[in-house]
Amino acid sequence: MRTRTVFFLLLSLFAASGCASRDDMQYLQHDLNEVNTRLSKMEKDISSIRVETREGTESTLKGLQKDLENMSKTLADLQAAQDINRVDILSLSGKIDDARQLAMKPSEEMTLLKEDFDRRLTTLEGKVADTGKTPTEKKQVTPESLYQSGLDAFKSNDMQRTRDIFTQFTEHHPKNVLASNAHFWIGETYFIQKNYEQAILEYQEVIKKYPGKEKVPAAMLKQAMSFKELGDDKSARYIYKKLIEEHPRSEEAKRAKDKLKGMK
Repeated sequence: MRTRTVFFLLLSLFAASGCASRDDMQYLQHDLNEVNTRLSKMEKDISSIRVETREGTESTLKGLQKDLENMSKTLADLQAAQDINRVDILSLSGKIDDARQLAMKPSEEMTLLKEDFDRRLTTLEGKVADTGKTPTEKKQVTPESLYQSGLDAFKSNDMQRTRDIFTQFTEHHPKNVLASNAHFWIGETYFIQKNYEQAILEYQEVIKKYPGKEKVPAAMLKQAMSFKELGDDKSARYIYKKLIEEHPRSEEAKRAKDKLKGMK
């Protein structure tokens, strides 16, 4: 607009001065037309740029709005997933606690059974008085012959004589390899005569004094059976389980498993 105004001013000046020729006027008119054409083109370009800029801005704003909506949705999904994970973690923690409690139950049960068994054994020891047994076989030559005499008496079903001989053996030969067996046979005489309390104490001698001997599993089995006969199922169950745990490959362990099944 300013250029067009300048040309009009120049044209007026030339006309006023009377110096302008016809050719000059035509030249100025031609330039003026070109300027008008350029100005019109520039106005169109500016208008087009404005439209494109507005459309681009609107498109960009819409894109940003969509991105914000997507981000909000993503954040909401992440929050929901986090809440689900929190619930799963709490649920898993509860299951772990339950599993831990279940895993502890057998150990706790064994501890309680052991305490009951120890109390029962202590009670039996207090109840059984000293019988003052005196061995009848005093002149045996060797520990082996004395032991054999005890076995012979047992086979003859002479329980008292069996106890006397094996008691002499344990008193005179406590370190002998057959000492654990002697205690076991003493326990067997009491078991056969249904004196289960005294049998339990004698079997305990085998278990306590000779832990590595082969008669230990048998003593544990018969001790548990004695408790069962006395109606003390807790102590019996404890001994059966301990036998299975400590001597899993023994024949007595197999019998203990069968006994436990029958107690359920």
